[in-house]
Amino acid sequence: MDYVIDIEGVMWRRGELTLLRDIHWQVRRHEHWALLGLNGSGKTTLLNLINGYFWPTKGNVTVLGRRFGEVDLRELRQSIGWVSSSLQEKLYGSDRTQLVVISGKFASIGLYEKPGPDDFARAEALMAALGCSHLWDREYRMCSQGEKQKLLIARALMAEPKLLILDEPCNGLDLFSRERLLASIDDLTRQEHMPTMIYVTHHTEEILPAFGHTLLLRRGEVFRQGATSDVMNSEALSDFFEAPVAAERHDERFYVRLAKAGRILQ
Repeated sequence: MDYVIDIEGVMWRRGELTLLRDIHWQVRRHEHWALLGLNGSGKTTLLNLINGYFWPTKGNVTVLGRRFGEVDLRELRQSIGWVSSSLQEKLYGSDRTQLVVISGKFASIGLYEKPGPDDFARAEALMAALGCSHLWDREYRMCSQGEKQKLLIARALMAEPKLLILDEPCNGLDLFSRERLLASIDDLTRQEHMPTMIYVTHHTEEILPAFGHTLLLRRGEVFRQGATSDVMNSEALSDFFEAPVAAERHDERFYVRLAKAGRILQ
């Protein structure tokens, strides 16, 4: 398996609307990628394709060496962890945090299987790795937004996925909660045996150094892709955002500000 994700010439249409057009994207094993795009750029549609919830109108999709049309997609999804804030609303608020984490092993909302000692030990190790051991045995609804996101990541890792997709995990977090969550994600990327990660965002400053490759998605098309250090520059991002911006690099992260705010607001 040379590629974790191999997308060739993919188009996806819904009725008369084309939401993805001529997508080519290859992600090698152990490469961590950022997927950057504004709201409505097609990021969620692309994720649904990768997870097999949407079928390409045109082109080929191969994930984890399994080509769509030749694989049971339900089985494939068991090897993909998709962390989305929308999942928070589906979980039961009265469940204890460790049970929420363990439920990831069974991909269930709520825990209906009887967990064994190994399950509790793994949940404890994952919560420790994400810096949320102190949440053990707390009701899920009593956790903050940032704490819930850490638990969701631990839940996704419970099934030992080969691909982990973090779908705008910092959405709705304040500055300090965001930085604590990003620090935990950064720690994860440094650990052995972690899956290939895709970090989805519309904020450049959330792209950690570990995400060495970035794909820019605009209006359902790949605008540019490659090494993050090559993609994150003022000229490329001004073209991408279709507005004059200045990209500044601090502590190996990229911060973007409007270069001429007055022109944007007119």
